[in-house]
Amino acid sequence: MKKIGEGKVGTSALSEAVAGENIYPVSPQRVKDMPFRERPRELMDRLGAENLPDAALLALILRSGVSGVSVIELGQNLLRDYGSLTAMAKASLDELAAVRGMGRIKAQVLKAALELARRLVEESAPVRPAIRAPADAAGLLRETARTLDREVFWALLLDTKYRLKRSPVEISSGLLDASLVHPREVFREAIRTASAAIVLVHNHPSGDPAPSTEDLRVTRQLIEAGQVVDIDVLDHIILGHRNGTSGSEYCSLRESGLIDFTLRGGKA
Repeated sequence: MKKIGEGKVGTSALSEAVAGENIYPVSPQRVKDMPFRERPRELMDRLGAENLPDAALLALILRSGVSGVSVIELGQNLLRDYGSLTAMAKASLDELAAVRGMGRIKAQVLKAALELARRLVEESAPVRPAIRAPADAAGLLRETARTLDREVFWALLLDTKYRLKRSPVEISSGLLDASLVHPREVFREAIRTASAAIVLVHNHPSGDPAPSTEDLRVTRQLIEAGQVVDIDVLDHIILGHRNGTSGSEYCSLRESGLIDFTLRGGKA
């Protein structure tokens, strides 16, 4: 099949190309100068939004171009400059408005459309559990830790509502000490994901969740590091077994009072 842009393409061939290959005949010409059946609105009516590429959908959202820049060319320029819809969504309103052919109103419309898309994804995503108590953190990793014969250290990355931003991050495996659990490793993913807070978790294969001197030292070090990068360390949970000497499955260093988890800003 001749690709669009390699010469004149008939209407039926155009429909087949767009529906079958997700290709759109984007060109810098004005929409009103395009053949009627090749205009974005007509193509959407015939083929559906799911069969139109990003440039055509952007043309529909932005509606019109400006002198010297057609709306189709404007959509192409945005995709070229930002490289992806994700990068475009991260751009500020002022940044989008400054793009030639955009202006404040088009930037607002585009930001609104991208924000609705983000909310749709969030709405359809599985509910992320909230970590609001030590039992929540312990329950999340209890079964994973139960069969381990070595110490494993995890970080639970949380948003401002204390919901998990992703699955628990394994930081180290082996005897817990400061050389294995370096603040750089603990906070790298938290910073990358813009986490508001973290909960530290590790297991004691012996079954006794009572904290060691090293557990306390590492925890204090990480609390101090968290204050530097403005990410709250909410708690450190040590997982054991119910048949441990303490008679409990886990120990919360925050609840135990052995560590001062005083957080800035009055957060509990």
